[in-house]
Amino acid sequence: MNRFNLPDLGVGVGLRTRHYQYILEHQPPVDWFEIISENYLQTRGRPLHYLDRVAERYPIVMHGVGMSIGSTDALDRAYLSELKQLRERVHARWISDHLCWTGVAGKNTHDLLPLPYTEEALRHVIARVRQVQDVLGEPILLENPSTYLELSASTLTEWEFLHALATEADCGLLLDVNNVHVSAFNHGFDAQTYLDGIPWDRVVQLHVAGHTHCGTHIIDTHVGPVIEPVWELLGQAQRRSGASVLLEWDAEIPSFEETHAEALRAHAFIGAQT
Repeated sequence: MNRFNLPDLGVGVGLRTRHYQYILEHQPPVDWFEIISENYLQTRGRPLHYLDRVAERYPIVMHGVGMSIGSTDALDRAYLSELKQLRERVHARWISDHLCWTGVAGKNTHDLLPLPYTEEALRHVIARVRQVQDVLGEPILLENPSTYLELSASTLTEWEFLHALATEADCGLLLDVNNVHVSAFNHGFDAQTYLDGIPWDRVVQLHVAGHTHCGTHIIDTHVGPVIEPVWELLGQAQRRSGASVLLEWDAEIPSFEETHAEALRAHAFIGAQT
């Protein structure tokens, strides 16, 4: 159990628009759904209509891409207020976002950009996480990114940065084991060393997904089935954390039945000992 006493929701699936109708008509036996928060902000139309109906039947978790926790721009208080209102509307179990920055000087790149892992950046992000948590009135979860370059200014490993951030800001972690695999391959570090450096009592949720192997590097595309080494990392991480598991599939999305069947493969690895 995590230190926040947040529940293990089981194995969930990302809620995607092409599956709305199937979910409402068939009410499949899914443990929970994760939404992309920004898809339901500043809208009163079809997305919220379907989300309200899904939230009547299933637990909902919010996952964002717009907090830009690592930026030097001021935090967007209006955006945080909208997140809080959406959480209350759908009774979301928790809110997460990414350890990254998405823009600066008021410009949004619409990408999840890496931070330098330095003491200065650590202090900056800790202060901003505390501000966000004060506004939302609850701990947030931050997700480890997938990265394709390393910044020469970094003096800490990613897992050291995450450990210090979660401990000092008193926030939770969303550990994406596919991102661990992707970044380990791209940068040549050991995924097991990464896992050994994680504060498991702060891991509330786990992500797993497919990716695209380009030979010299791997890209986190959230497409296709999950490969065996990533499932094995998922099994280790879940046994160490007791965290909720979520399958992401965001491109070339198949039928809901196929997506859910892929998510349910997690059970074979959660129960396996390695």
